[in-house]
Amino acid sequence: MSDPISLAEALSAIRQGQLDPVALTEQCLSRISRYEDRVRAWVVVDREAALAQARDRAVEVAGSAPPGPLCGIPLGIKDIVDVEGLPTRAGSPLRASVPARRDAPLVARLRRAGAIILGKTVTTEFAYVDPPPTRNPWDPALGHTPGGSSSGSAVAVALGMCLGAVGTQTGGSLIRPASYCGVAALKPTFGRIDLDGVVPVAHHLDHAGVIARSARDLELLIRVLVDLGEEPQAQPTPPPRLGVPEDFFLSRADEAVRSVTRAALARLADCGASMEAVALLPGFDELGECHRRIMAVEAAAVHRGSFPEHRAGYGPKLAALLDEGLSTLAVDYAAALAHQREFCRRIDPWLHRFDAMLMPATETTAPATLETTGPADFQRPWSYAGVPAMTIPCGLAADGMPAGLQLVGPRNGEAGLLRVAQWCERSLDFRHLPPLWSDG
Repeated sequence: MSDPISLAEALSAIRQGQLDPVALTEQCLSRISRYEDRVRAWVVVDREAALAQARDRAVEVAGSAPPGPLCGIPLGIKDIVDVEGLPTRAGSPLRASVPARRDAPLVARLRRAGAIILGKTVTTEFAYVDPPPTRNPWDPALGHTPGGSSSGSAVAVALGMCLGAVGTQTGGSLIRPASYCGVAALKPTFGRIDLDGVVPVAHHLDHAGVIARSARDLELLIRVLVDLGEEPQAQPTPPPRLGVPEDFFLSRADEAVRSVTRAALARLADCGASMEAVALLPGFDELGECHRRIMAVEAAAVHRGSFPEHRAGYGPKLAALLDEGLSTLAVDYAAALAHQREFCRRIDPWLHRFDAMLMPATETTAPATLETTGPADFQRPWSYAGVPAMTIPCGLAADGMPAGLQLVGPRNGEAGLLRVAQWCERSLDFRHLPPLWSDG
């Protein structure tokens, strides 16, 4: 796999008998062996089980029945999601290394669709912001953060170690690492994916989602996990109507990201997209504080049985969040939930004015440090509102790191959002690869 093969291309080749699932799995395992000691994207790689699954998928492809929609596709699973036979460590030494007794429902769906589970990808500790051991492959010196908390999933996809991966997002944990690593990610509407078997952070904010190389690949993955209610259209998608909230997003992005974003917007306009600047919703200024309050209280509730006794086993940033949650007054938590409900009520008509809202995915490219996973300010609003959001790479900034374009759509509007994203991808034609890709 000297050049990247997309999930869609691999599926087509497998179904036409041009690509063997075993050979594809071996290619992914080879890339893991090639890069893992440098980027540390995986907690565990279940090689023998993956090859056994691949052999089963090869038999399925050769049979008379139609193969599953993901038949033969190797995937990674973020290590806060249960995979039968593998421990769910959640990035913490406090978690027992006891194998999960069953797959989380979302993993079971992927298996039934014919996907091959390669193993578990690195997460930050309990999917919060204490930095992981994972490194960003876009920096040859490996000194830039990959983002988090779905760090391993983004890096594994960026380097072709798998063709797609599962991640989660409570603030910005899918969109941010995908943008930093030059790949695509989709966070669907709140509640659309069953979170049973997923270690919780905050039950009013947690989402599961997917990471892949492109919006088309994301669609193939998400259709297995979510009933989108419509099949892809055969006819070309018309140029979209896009809302651009310049206040907060473009105004707060640094010059490098702003320059790449404006160039991408200009390219989309040249290709026929219509754009209109839009004002932010009322309540946007209080959103960050309310989001943190809800997350702190609900994370403290999750960890109330272990945190007091095992405080030293928690990372400093997570410990500070739990302290904050334990000290928050019930009336303040209730006020934050009320603000969230009102914001969710107002956002639907705001989003329905356009095919998608469009903005930078992050304030900066991946910070040149391993001491942070980056700020979540640009992604947090859409986790708070529970509406679908995604990112696609749109260019390289002056520092050589990728920048992402974030698209946001109305509640349960994943199908339309994916159509817009694929139109944008074709117009932007991002083909860059991490420098580490060809570094043997």
